[in-house]
Formats: sequence, structure tokens, C-alpha cells
Amino acid sequence: MIRIVGPDDWAEWRDLRLAALRDAPSAFTATLADWHDAPERRWRDRLANSFNVVADLDGRAVGMATGFPRDGEVELGTLWVAPHARGRGVGEALVRAVLSWAQDRRVTLRVADHNTAAEALYRRLGFTGYGRLEYQTESRPPI
Repeated sequence: MIRIVGPDDWAEWRDLRLAALRDAPSAFTATLADWHDAPERRWRDRLANSFNVVADLDGRAVGMATGFPRDGEVELGTLWVAPHARGRGVGEALVRAVLSWAQDRRVTLRVADHNTAAEALYRRLGFTGYGRLEYQTESRPPI
């Protein structure tokens, strides 16, 4: 199940984000040190200025993704799925939720060269390019 979260869900988001930064530090531009001791206000502000979704599997939050509005476009970021939930469609469901929210706006993202699993997911969903991928509106799969 995918659900939208906001500033009042900051503690749950914090726990997921810190787990993501511990699990895959090279996949993100932020670091664990950047966020480890962040105060509640910073977490709330982060969630107030973006579209955020969490994936639940077997009654537990196991993944997250964000759509950042940027000058009429959307940047997909913060995509992470817990290791035990990978390969079960969670990442795809999270990306599709952001694409649905983005509607007809162009969606872009950055993916690290070594993150081949994430890149394969994005390409399967219609993203093109290298390093900075773009989602072409006309190639959108049904959401």
C-alpha cells in the first residue's frame, strides 16, 4: 500500500530516511551526518515542501519516495526500499505514485552510475538519458 505523508508524519519519515542513508549512502547526495541530529522542525519543513509517499508491506513501512516541484517540473528523489522488500514491486509503486502526482509535468532524476538496479527500474518505467534521467510524458505507462 502506498500512502501520502506530510509534516505530521515526520518521525516515521525520519526513521525511513535515516535507514536509507545507512543502507545506501552512495545513492544519495545527502549524508547520514547531514540528517542524523536534525531537529523536528527541519524534518517537518522537508515534508511540507514536497510530495512524499511511503510504501507499506506486511504492516510495516518499507520504502519512500519524493516529488520535488521545480519550476513547473518535478524532480524524483529520495527513492529507497528496505533490502528485505526489494524485488516485490515496491520501488515501482513508489515511482508510479510520484508520476501520477506529477501529471503532465516533466519528471527528472539523478541516478549514480553504480546504481544499476535503480537505473533499470527507471528505464523500465520509461525514463531516458544518462546520469540525469528524464521521463517523457508521451511514453508514460498506465499509472
